[in-house]
Amino acid sequence: MMEKLTIGIVGFGVIGQRWTACFAHAGHAVRVFDPTERREAAFSEALPALMADLDALKGASPAPGTIHLFPTLAETLEGVDFVQENGPEDLALKRRLLAEIEDHVGDEIVIASSSSALLVSDMQAECRLPGRVVLGHPFNPAHLMPLVEIVGGKASDPQAIARARAIYEAIGKKPVTLNREVTGHIALRLMGAMWREAIALVRDGVASVEDVDRAFMYGPGAKWTLQGSFISNSLNAEGIEDFLRKYGPTYQAIWDTLLDAKLDEETIRAVTASTAAAVDGRSQVDLKAAREAGLVGILKTVAERGAL
Repeated sequence: MMEKLTIGIVGFGVIGQRWTACFAHAGHAVRVFDPTERREAAFSEALPALMADLDALKGASPAPGTIHLFPTLAETLEGVDFVQENGPEDLALKRRLLAEIEDHVGDEIVIASSSSALLVSDMQAECRLPGRVVLGHPFNPAHLMPLVEIVGGKASDPQAIARARAIYEAIGKKPVTLNREVTGHIALRLMGAMWREAIALVRDGVASVEDVDRAFMYGPGAKWTLQGSFISNSLNAEGIEDFLRKYGPTYQAIWDTLLDAKLDEETIRAVTASTAAAVDGRSQVDLKAAREAGLVGILKTVAERGAL
């Protein structure tokens, strides 16, 4: 039976709200703090849709946890078993916030930051007990996407990393642990590498945004979603070594001619115009709704048939 915890959520923007829905749907009590006014009303409006998405993905929660918002950090963190911090991507602010969180929790409590770009070693520098600070970076939309990237800083305790991983796994996430810090972690680096080439192909007129995206969606994207790149490619030969030896020269030729992309004004204009043509007048609201609805089916298939 899953351990029932009290989770502290610090920072209640888009990411904090979706973390709140995840933990509550899994049955944990959630205590929330954010200095910004009027977010409670926005969350109350968004919560039914977030929980409906999670019901569709995981099945209805038999006993969702409670969600309470508090006016002070001290009240929020009283009695919590784990803290998920979601403040702005500002290093000085993160350092102050993490040190302040420490003042209100027991020494054994792990504090995870949702930061997408900052290094844990930098964030934990002013903490009294830096060993319990780790990165727990979700992937958008954070209530649906299973990925959580866990990274420790130079001072992080391996037991804190293991504790965070166990908590994320217990709510149905698919955590990955980095063995060392790198800018952008894993997923954003992979996206960045592919997107650099995609943008350059559009900029240089090789293909439109629509056709570049189609090439990925209806080519490697579907297979890689189910099995990842290494396992999927190994099936195109007699295992991964045979694939690398057989197709290595082709990939080396591609790597040797990969394009470079700089987000200068000319590139931004070209990508913006081609993206507008691909969107073809559809609204952001409609596209996001279609994405959320489609993700439920895709992720259920991956859960049933995914290789990892």
